[in-house]
Amino acid sequence: MEQKVDSEKAILVGCQTALEDDDRFHYSMEELASLTETAQGTVVMSVVQKREKVHPATYLGKGKVEELETLVEELEADLVIFNDELSPSQIRNLSSAIDARVIDRTQLILDIFARRARSKEGKLQVELAQLQYLLPRLMGQGIALSRLGAGIGTRGPGETKLETDRRHIRRRIDDIKGQLETIVQHRDRYRERRKKNKAFQIALIGYTNAGKSTLFNRLTEADSYEENQLFATLDPMTRKVILSSGFTVLLTDTVGFIQDLPTTLIAAFRSTLEEVKEADLLLHVVDMANPDYFSHEKTVNHLLEELKANQLPQIIVYNKKDIAHPDFVPSAQSETAFISAFLNGDLELLKGKIEKMMIAMMEPFHVLVPSSEGKLLSQLKMETILRELNYVEESEAYECRGFAFEDHQVSGQLNKYSVR
Repeated sequence: MEQKVDSEKAILVGCQTALEDDDRFHYSMEELASLTETAQGTVVMSVVQKREKVHPATYLGKGKVEELETLVEELEADLVIFNDELSPSQIRNLSSAIDARVIDRTQLILDIFARRARSKEGKLQVELAQLQYLLPRLMGQGIALSRLGAGIGTRGPGETKLETDRRHIRRRIDDIKGQLETIVQHRDRYRERRKKNKAFQIALIGYTNAGKSTLFNRLTEADSYEENQLFATLDPMTRKVILSSGFTVLLTDTVGFIQDLPTTLIAAFRSTLEEVKEADLLLHVVDMANPDYFSHEKTVNHLLEELKANQLPQIIVYNKKDIAHPDFVPSAQSETAFISAFLNGDLELLKGKIEKMMIAMMEPFHVLVPSSEGKLLSQLKMETILRELNYVEESEAYECRGFAFEDHQVSGQLNKYSVR
């Protein structure tokens, strides 16, 4: 059970540099507010400054830092959250100037991940990312760390571990890497088995809170955690989906992407994100109701490039069509589907699109299978896309037409019954 904590008062701080346009900056600040709420914080104030570039020592200019000191006192803020990843020296300087806990966007995201992790792998990955983030920031943070109570940005490994020397933390990092290696090997074996059984694998990807888990639950009748908040899903889950033709595919729900996702997290969650690379088809879910849907789509595509998964076949699933943003215009060049995950008709339409994409990767077959071949007939129903199945009395056989994957074992068996 997660303990109830009193909501902490947070001041958000952003610095808009010359390279950042207004829309992206404002959206990024709004997202920081959503992240703060997800971490059970209350935003009491936002402070922004326009600069050519961020101040190397204090992120903001001297005057703004003084203004921030006064605001912290007046509003009795518990913490100040910065909208970028701060360097170790920036954290040190700001912590000594401001009488409140100073955390950055990365720490905030790591904190949410620490809350969300359910599986052993998820918890280890989060702890690894937190330790790798904190290691270079330990020097000279003794006072700041001893001032930490419980609260946002402090969840996870805990202050006592962090106050011990770096060697202990490095040992812990090596230990976690070893444990994760074992889990990764286990996951690889599962993946190999799925590949060997020629299971068709689909991965659900998309920006955080786009509706992936809702869609996953509706397609698979599973009960993956779904909530209108950022990073509701952290641990990947795989379930079977039966398409309209009877063909069974495997669908994996993955962690949501976000712009400026901390590099430590991408590294820590690489094994989870491998599920994306191994997929035969990606369902890229985009929230049509979000005014910033276009940059969400771009962020996901950029992360797919980093994972070298951008060449995989993809269906862009524009979700929440019932509450679509009035200015929404689809940007995708590839196959698209416009749906509401709660409408059965839309789910059937999506399944049809999945089948259409699969057929493009398959070979057609026309066979006459003896009625005594019960096992093969049942395989045809589940492991191929069957379009026709007629009983032919004079030959006591079933005439079947459909599509199968060329390298699937069932294709080899069909050759001997092929109708020339």
